[in-house]
Amino acid sequence: MASIVVLYELEPGQSLGPDGVEPAVLGVHAAGADPDVPEDPLPRTLCGRDTAGMEHAHFRPGLGEPWYPPALADQRCRECERALRSM
Repeated sequence: MASIVVLYELEPGQSLGPDGVEPAVLGVHAAGADPDVPEDPLPRTLCGRDTAGMEHAHFRPGLGEPWYPPALADQRCRECERALRSM
């Protein structure tokens, strides 16, 4: 799998709390990693959304784990997932 950055699409005006993810997560998206700064996402997610307003998930899947945090399976972007499968 290509190197990706997992991002959270949050409710407008919300941010991540001190304990991490809060119920404000609307979607979990994937973006390609910037080749010059691998921790930074490219400007668009794999489904074509602007990454500027999204929060970095700092999630790295382990071997055999999905690309998204398992607790947020219902919020994962199906379009990003389809794009990942075709890579």
